[in-house]
Amino acid sequence: MHTTADRPIRCLIAKVGLDGHDRGAHVIARAFRDAGFEVVYSGLHRSPEEIVRAAIQEDVDVLGISILSGAHDTLVPDVIEGLRKAGAFADTLVLVGGIVPPEDERRLKELGVAEVFGPGTPTGETVAFVREHVRERV
Repeated sequence: MHTTADRPIRCLIAKVGLDGHDRGAHVIARAFRDAGFEVVYSGLHRSPEEIVRAAIQEDVDVLGISILSGAHDTLVPDVIEGLRKAGAFADTLVLVGGIVPPEDERRLKELGVAEVFGPGTPTGETVAFVREHVRERV
């Protein structure tokens, strides 16, 4: 479970926008922690800029964005654009959790989201995905 930098995988679980439902974010944060990952939770109502800044400050390997408000098609692209502008996108595995229609899921993946996990996804599936796809650090 270590990256090439020989440290635990670092994750930021982020709640973006006005969505106040954070149960899923807490569940995945705990699952990641129990898997041995270092986890930071953003708290509620964060702007895309705050999330990008936190991802960079915490030097995370994985950014998990939890969103149920339906604003994923505007807020997630803003986060990705911010990571790209900051030169942090290549080192960050971006995941989205929440209710995302299939056509929006395709569009998010075209922008660079590695995977979208809907409600009811077994946490072990998400942990395995991270371990398999986390980007190696050089």
